[in-house]
Amino acid sequence: MSTDSVQTGNGAGQLFQLLRDGTPRTRAELAKSTGLARSTVAIRVDELMRMGLITPVADAVSTGGRPPSQFAINPAAKVVVAADIGASHATVAIVDLAGTVLAETGSALDVALGPVPVLTWLVDGARGLLSSVERSVSDVVAMGIGVPGPVEHSTGQPVNPPIMPGWDRFDIPGWIFEHMPVPVLVDNDVNIMALGEQGSAWPGVEHLMFVKVATGIGTGIISDGRLQRGAQGIAGDIGHVQVARGADIPCQCGNRGCLEALASGPAIARALRAQGIEAHSGSDVVDLVKRGNIDAIQAVRQAGRDIGEVLTTCVSLMNPSVIAVGGSMARVGEHLIAGVREVVYSRSTPLATEYLSIVQSVEAEKAGVRGASMLAIEHALSPESLSTAFLPA
Repeated sequence: MSTDSVQTGNGAGQLFQLLRDGTPRTRAELAKSTGLARSTVAIRVDELMRMGLITPVADAVSTGGRPPSQFAINPAAKVVVAADIGASHATVAIVDLAGTVLAETGSALDVALGPVPVLTWLVDGARGLLSSVERSVSDVVAMGIGVPGPVEHSTGQPVNPPIMPGWDRFDIPGWIFEHMPVPVLVDNDVNIMALGEQGSAWPGVEHLMFVKVATGIGTGIISDGRLQRGAQGIAGDIGHVQVARGADIPCQCGNRGCLEALASGPAIARALRAQGIEAHSGSDVVDLVKRGNIDAIQAVRQAGRDIGEVLTTCVSLMNPSVIAVGGSMARVGEHLIAGVREVVYSRSTPLATEYLSIVQSVEAEKAGVRGASMLAIEHALSPESLSTAFLPA
């Protein structure tokens, strides 16, 4: 690629950021917004058209003479792959540049099988979905992946993940690139859920916490509109905060009394079995609650209280305006959230809770894939990546 092409692409990339919101604009409007000369805008619009990133749309209303042409993002120009890998289930999807899911598939998949079997399923699934929508690997500009453990975001490598044996420091981007040569972004699954939830349901909210309650428990934190990962990528790992009520209960992380050992799906099922109730998984607990089993409902409500105990401290530290509860255990409905609200609203300061909404996730099981797609799209369409992703070599 020539230096001139890169410079033109980068300039076009700056202009393209204005069109990413999907609102059609004329050349004159783009010139006014950027302060660039109309001749410069015309050159960059032509470049974006050649790249296939924008397309002409219905003409704007004319005040006389020939109507001015409008341009908007072309969502079909390229696609991204979005994958949400959980402890026991995985989903992969093909998504266009506007965030629309074109094809999707999911499967029960134990992350403890190790990275090669799980990532092989992901790559094979992505290739099959691309074929089903008549696209190829050359149309993919990035891949976003969420995994159920701490991730060093700069390398995409899991770091000491408690429920992912064999994954520690595994080079996920490198392995995938060998089988599907595209840029790969990896993050903790609850982080991408937070991105997906905020982007879809709460776009104007800058302070949000997403709490995933499933096989494990974790929190994605968005503060000042930005995802907070922390120094080692474990910000929001509330599942391994100690709760006094469970001081003697062992956790798979090696400690005792962790929130996850008390309030996760498997933990609730274990507590019900101790009462003589058949429950071997979080899904069994959900089924019991939906059938009106009082013991299961009370166990879920107590799990909500335990989660609320930890979140009360989070509310004081982070002062969010929204706490969205998702994950497979959120399917029990209001029973879990009622327990959370009971403790958070009673123990937090009135100022911290005056405008605090504690709600069920709007995106629900779709939050992970949506967040993973946003991670990939943001990377591919950033000014820094645009020329690399779209201009020919």
